[in-house]
Amino acid sequence: MDNTTKGILTPRDIDEEGRYYFVRKAIDAGEVVRLKNGLYATEDGLADTMVDVERIVPGGVVCLYSAWEHYGLTTQMPGSIYVAVEKHRKVVVPEFPPITLCYWEQKYYEMGVVETEVAGHRLRIYDIERSVCDVVRFRNKVGMDVMTEVLRAYLSRKDRNIACLTEYAKKMRIGTRMTQYLNVMV
Repeated sequence: MDNTTKGILTPRDIDEEGRYYFVRKAIDAGEVVRLKNGLYATEDGLADTMVDVERIVPGGVVCLYSAWEHYGLTTQMPGSIYVAVEKHRKVVVPEFPPITLCYWEQKYYEMGVVETEVAGHRLRIYDIERSVCDVVRFRNKVGMDVMTEVLRAYLSRKDRNIACLTEYAKKMRIGTRMTQYLNVMV
C-alpha cells in the first residue's frame, strides 16, 4: 500500500490493478475499513483529526464550523466536518468520519475558495473573509453567540482585510447587515 495516501485509500492504492480479491483480503485482515463504495481507510487514517476531504467528497469545500475552527475564529469544536457542495449535486458520504454537507448555489459555492495543506492533506477551504461572511449569513442557524465570537476573533487579527470582507458581503447580499455588525463591534 502507498504511504502518500495519508490513510484514505482507493482500490488501486490497495492493489495496483484494483482487484476486488486483494481489497477483500485487506478488509478481512483488518488492514483497511470500507468507508463507502470505492473508498477505504487505514487505522491511522481514521485516527487522524483531519481527513482527506477531497477523496471523500471530490470538489467539496470545507466551510462553516470547520473553516472557523481552522482559522482559529471559534472555540466551538465541530461534531463533524462541514463541507459545501454545489446545490443539486448528489453526494454519498460514509458514516465515518462524520461529514455534514451544505448544499449551496453555484454563485456562493465558488466564491472565495482557496487551497491549503492541513496535516498533509490538500484541502479546499473558503478563505477567512468568506468564512466570516458565512457566519453573518447563517447567524439565525448558528446562533448570535457564535456569530459574535467569530466576528470578534476576526476583528482582533492583524491580517484582517475589511475591504475584502465588505466586498464578499455585498456579493452575498448581506452588505448592510455586515456593516451594522462591524459598526457595533469596532
